[in-house]
Amino acid sequence: MSKVAIIMGSKSDLPVMQEAIDILNSFDIQTEVDIVSAHRTPEKLYDFSKNAHHRGISVIIAGAGGAAHLPGMVASMSPLPVIGVPVKSSNSIDGWDSVLSILQMPGGVPVATVALNGAKNAGILAAQIIGSHDKIVLDKIIFYKESLKEAVNKSSDEMKK
Repeated sequence: MSKVAIIMGSKSDLPVMQEAIDILNSFDIQTEVDIVSAHRTPEKLYDFSKNAHHRGISVIIAGAGGAAHLPGMVASMSPLPVIGVPVKSSNSIDGWDSVLSILQMPGGVPVATVALNGAKNAGILAAQIIGSHDKIVLDKIIFYKESLKEAVNKSSDEMKK
């Protein structure tokens, strides 16, 4: 069974990152959640990044605010796909510092970046990556996408009444 690691720079990021945890749980994808600070726990960051694939992790979602080095540093050391979630934090410049720190990675060190506070989309993207080789997860993604369409159609019909 595939697992997704969801890491964040501090506990204050958890309310944002909870959306990734929740959506992955709805797809029955196992998660491993931890706080890994690029600046305050560099040894933990190194160990996590180098060994996640040995623990059955398939995708890493890394959320960070401010300077937001966590996703890029993980991507520099891990062979796994990394999805970065820029988090608008208390020390943030409207979140732009986080967005640009995660988005502007040098060639050779990709980080898939979602919208500011977009942890739900990070979880969906992680599920889609897993679904590319796991039919059970793929079927759940297809059902989820269909439910989005149905919700829009229902809202449209209600609005027209």
